[in-house]
Order: sequence, then C-alpha cells, then structure tokens
Amino acid sequence: MSAPSLVANAPLIVIDLQTGMFDGVHEPPIHDAPAIAKRTRAVIDWARRGGRKVAFVRHDGPEGDPLAPGESGWPVWPALGQADDEPTFAKSVRDAFSNPAFGDWVAGQGAGAVVLLGAQTDFCVAATVTGAIARGLGVTVVSDAHSTLDSASESAEQIIARHNGEFAEAGVNLMTTKVLVGG
Repeated sequence: MSAPSLVANAPLIVIDLQTGMFDGVHEPPIHDAPAIAKRTRAVIDWARRGGRKVAFVRHDGPEGDPLAPGESGWPVWPALGQADDEPTFAKSVRDAFSNPAFGDWVAGQGAGAVVLLGAQTDFCVAATVTGAIARGLGVTVVSDAHSTLDSASESAEQIIARHNGEFAEAGVNLMTTKVLVGG
C-alpha cells in the first residue's frame, strides 16, 4: 500500500522506545536498535512535516526494574528528538489504551486511526494494536520500525515477521518506513 491510503490526520504513536531499549546497560538492545532509531526518527519527521500529531508511550516498570520511573532506562530515548509539545503517556501494562488519558488523546485527534511503531513487537506493540482494533480504530504499523529481543524459541527477526503476518491477518495496514515517508 502507499502513503495516500493512510487516514490524513492519523496520529503517530511511538511505543516504549525508551533508553533501556537502546543503551544495553541492563539488557541487550532491541534487535537492530540503531536502524530502529533511525527509521523511527524518519517517521517522526514525516509526521511532523505532514502536520500529524505525535505521542510517545512510556512503560513504567515496577520498582527495581530498569524501566521504573526515575531509573536510567526509563526516559524516552533522546536520539528520537521528542518535541516539548509531544505528550508522553505512561502505562504499566502492555496495551497503551490501558491509560484512559491516552485513549482520550487519540479520540481527540478525530482521525479514527493510528500509526504505530516501537517496542516490543511481541508485547506492547501487539497489545496496543489489539487495543486499537478493539476500539474500532484503523491501524497502520510501520513494519520495519518495531522491534524486540530474541526469545528462548525464536529470534527477534522471526518474532517481528510472525507478528507482521498476524497484524496483516487482523486487517492492519503494514507499511515500510520507505513507503511511508516516500524516500
């Protein structure tokens, strides 16, 4: 599909791309971390140029977790260049829509659709896709701008490919960064 198939004002949602997903201090970085950051930045820039709203979702881990509030892994990854007027919504479970303020913000954009990317594919990205669909929203996932870690039984690449297939089966619009941003 091409970029014109997108809902014109669908906001971009950046899920859990926090310092702990990139810095390797407590866990390995997510698969293909430098390229994920680069593609995410390209999609953020595309959204801004087109006048789309951008929001960040941040996972608040429990006390002692590297993603716990105030821990070094908790902030949104600075290389993404979050603007001061772009909100951050906290969550402590996988689905970003578990935060009513996030759901209200998305509804307030009036698009009836969202564009999603982020981490981790098999946890928070998948749960937020499911949450958006359950709310009747159209969903576009940037297929090469979400990532995860290897599991005991699958590589990160296999997990990402499997979920892209599952997203497509669920009616999600999948687009690569290149197709989306037109470069």
